[in-house]
Amino acid sequence: MSAAKLLLVEDDPALSELLEYRFSNEGYHVRCTADGDEALMLAAEDLPDLIILDWMIEGTSGIEVCRRLRRDKKTAHVPIIMLTAREAEDDRVRGLETGADDYLTKPFSPRELFARVVAVMRRIRPALAGESISVGDITLDSVGHKVQRRGRYLKLGPTEYRLLKFFMESPGRVFSRGQLLDGVWGTESDIELRTVDVHIRRLRKAIEVDGFEDPIRTVRSAGYAMEAV
Repeated sequence: MSAAKLLLVEDDPALSELLEYRFSNEGYHVRCTADGDEALMLAAEDLPDLIILDWMIEGTSGIEVCRRLRRDKKTAHVPIIMLTAREAEDDRVRGLETGADDYLTKPFSPRELFARVVAVMRRIRPALAGESISVGDITLDSVGHKVQRRGRYLKLGPTEYRLLKFFMESPGRVFSRGQLLDGVWGTESDIELRTVDVHIRRLRKAIEVDGFEDPIRTVRSAGYAMEAV
């Protein structure tokens, strides 16, 4: 299972270090920055699974970072949990209306933040909780390594299984070939980009059911996505 990628945007060094340590120990891949402009750059370079975003940060403010992330098609669906010292109801409403998925007022318990992150990740990537994943008419049992479509068990090779699982953990999200290489084969892999296309074809053939739509969508000049059908 690939580690969930978390982008932590916090300008309090002590808090940032504490949260990075906690989430790294729990198996998350954490990147940190105290600067809003750098946060936007990091999110664009390597799409995170979740963003923890402080309101009061260096450079571009957290609320503006949130607004820009929501305007960008690539990051529009990435969950954002905002952290702030602002307690006024209007500020909380503003943060949520700007696009934050959740809101935590400082001071807060790291345990509470961790619980909220786990809840969000369980919703968007059920495999992290050791549960089966269902997208449309396909169900993947990550414990038993079994895949079913319309009640019929499918035979997948190891690479096709990992590729399908990666897609199902983020349904609807478009992945470039480079992102698929990193997520399925690993960042140290020397596999060529065109190899991705070969395994996409094999995956399509393995999950094909006569009379039913192909759930793997090719996005021209962008990559591939998996849709519920």
